Amino acid sequence: MTREEITVFFARRQGALARRDAVALAADHAEDCVLESPWAGTVKGRAAIEQMHRLWFSAFPDVTFHDEELLIDGNRVAQIATVEGTDIGGFMGLPATGKPFRFPLVFLCTLNEQQIVHERRIYDFTGMMVQIGMLKAKPV
Repeated sequence: MTREEITVFFARRQGALARRDAVALAADHAEDCVLESPWAGTVKGRAAIEQMHRLWFSAFPDVTFHDEELLIDGNRVAQIATVEGTDIGGFMGLPATGKPFRFPLVFLCTLNEQQIVHERRIYDFTGMMVQIGMLKAKPV
């Protein structure tokens, strides 16, 4: 993929994130893609990636992703963003807390033939859990 094609690809993904479109997001991944996430662990395959997105959007129906920077090096891409939302739908089987969260996020992606073949997400999952009231932070 050219740099321009990659930029268009990620702009389209940003639109799918804004629409909370789990099907479109999963379709950008190769059938045998591997995705690593602090929350979901290692997820393999397009169907599992779609389900992961559905669970996330169900727990946080108002979630928004603010795209900040796209770094492209050949077929490797780092997308830097900020994500924010509210625990409205309940997360990880627990009752909703109604509390908001906001944190920086990095998607590290490897592309092949206009699909993501590997994705690693880097963010402070523990910090998010503290923000939504599922974990308590010990005062310093």
